[in-house]
Amino acid sequence: MGKYTELNIKGEKVKDITLNDNVWGIEPNNAVLYDAIVLSRASLRQGTHATKTRSEVSGGGRKPWKQKGTGNARQGSIRAPHWVGGGVVFGPTPEKNYTKKMNRKERRLALKSALAYKAQEKELIVVDSLTLETPKTKEMLNVLESLKANRKTLVVVDELTDNLILATRNLENVVLIDADEINTLDVVSADNMIITEAAVKRIEEVLI
Repeated sequence: MGKYTELNIKGEKVKDITLNDNVWGIEPNNAVLYDAIVLSRASLRQGTHATKTRSEVSGGGRKPWKQKGTGNARQGSIRAPHWVGGGVVFGPTPEKNYTKKMNRKERRLALKSALAYKAQEKELIVVDSLTLETPKTKEMLNVLESLKANRKTLVVVDELTDNLILATRNLENVVLIDADEINTLDVVSADNMIITEAAVKRIEEVLI
């Protein structure tokens, strides 16, 4: 990956930082990255959907008319599936499990691929530190403007402080996470990624 510019929260260059090629400079694997995104999105599904079968719908305890002599087709219950208000055949049940499996090596490769894309497409912003004097949203907005991160932004820090949490919680286009919580879906979903130097080192220690 070579040298990458490190900024302060005012958007001014501090120094050049060397990013590890084994994390930020790999050739992204699109197939594994796609599988990881599908897995992450599937794990967010609650699976609480349900419909009632003919045995669960209320009513229909007796035949609507006698078996013969009426000229109508024979019917056993008004809650049969072909009746309006009847039970549903083969509907979704709460027992459905959407979780998927993925090998540990694939998970790591997917995350490294997502990080590599951010670095290659210049959507990565490395800062020396990210500390706010006050817990005000306005101060965080000033930081984002200085760093030219006005779109959906993922902020990755090495330590979550109260001021940082309070200043970002009302910004719908900002996601704040600790370096230990970084995941493929959040990285891919963000247009920009702001990360502290300490968080970079911690991620590299885990992924190398």
